[in-house]
Amino acid sequence: MKRYFIQHRNLDIHITEWGASSDPVIFCLHGLGSTSLSFIEVAEELKEHYRIISIDAPGHGKTPPFENEKDYEMVKMADWINEVTVLLEIDSFYFLSHSWGSFVALYYAAKYPKRVRDSILIDGGYQGKRHSNQSVEEEVDFYNKDFEQVWESWEDFLALVKSETLNWNPIKMEAAKDLCLYKDNRYYWHARGSTSGHIIRAMHKDEVEDIYHKLDCSILLLKATLPHSMEESRNKTAALFKEQTRGEVKSIPETTHLLHWDRPEIVVREIRNRWI
Repeated sequence: MKRYFIQHRNLDIHITEWGASSDPVIFCLHGLGSTSLSFIEVAEELKEHYRIISIDAPGHGKTPPFENEKDYEMVKMADWINEVTVLLEIDSFYFLSHSWGSFVALYYAAKYPKRVRDSILIDGGYQGKRHSNQSVEEEVDFYNKDFEQVWESWEDFLALVKSETLNWNPIKMEAAKDLCLYKDNRYYWHARGSTSGHIIRAMHKDEVEDIYHKLDCSILLLKATLPHSMEESRNKTAALFKEQTRGEVKSIPETTHLLHWDRPEIVVREIRNRWI
């Protein structure tokens, strides 16, 4: 694993990479509040066969936020991702994404279909905001409070991170450290509330269902099943996704939204079945 920066649009973009430069590329985009190390377990299993490139999105990890809120809008994010892949001299790639990253991935595939060889979405890209029970301002307020939390000790912060997955193991520790900002003897999320607000507003403005009909590339959605209280709404939006994109949906038993942390072996297996 190597970590480095490239510069584009006055941003120092932080990138994590595994594998050999001559291998097929898997481009990874994490969810809201995560970092490039979100995919560490999957990447470690696949690095002998793929060049895996995972980025810290703007406002996450070690990549500074966009100065302009509108740059988080979906089409503009897709253009930014394309510019990054061009800088990295990637002609075509497999797209692996989680949560918010999957919404961006779908907008990218709609605009740049010839560059995407195949896509796997990890519990993202199908939960359209028009089906949400929260208004945009209610959701922005929720995420702002969440990302502005403060912890007095590393142990308290780590306990929260551990609680969000059903399968904790030592390799996740590197990813957990990546999520933390230490300042003035306190511990914070690396991503700030302002970034989450910009992204939530963008997701409400750009409704993903409106581009489903534009998607021509092959798509697999791995859908979480926990908590059970969300199963009805997930099934409803996943059925709509499957019908309109003609993609494939697989429900993964006993997995939360962090499906690739709960069951990384499932993601690895699907990649090996589809992309080798």
